[in-house]
Amino acid sequence: MSLSSAQCRAARALLEWSQDDLSSASKVAKATIANFEAGKRAPYERTLQDMKQALEVGGVIFIPENGGGAGVRLAKRATASIDTNETQTVQYEEHLTNDAPPGAGG
Repeated sequence: MSLSSAQCRAARALLEWSQDDLSSASKVAKATIANFEAGKRAPYERTLQDMKQALEVGGVIFIPENGGGAGVRLAKRATASIDTNETQTVQYEEHLTNDAPPGAGG
């Protein structure tokens, strides 16, 4: 599936990316992006692939034409239910007291 100018604009909007941001992420000149989005010129297929890949890495999913029109959406972000920073040791107060009977080696 190729990238349309409308999908490119919509994907940038979802990510809150400027044309400069997409240019940096895709290594495509800002002028190329601006001309493409304005419908002034069609970039090479490889350039479109680079832009699309950068947007996908940013978190966009491209929706193919399926009778309702091609589109974009944000990927569902994985969320942790607890803080999983494994570099910190957490000690809870109830674990700081020795509740084992005397001589239990605990």
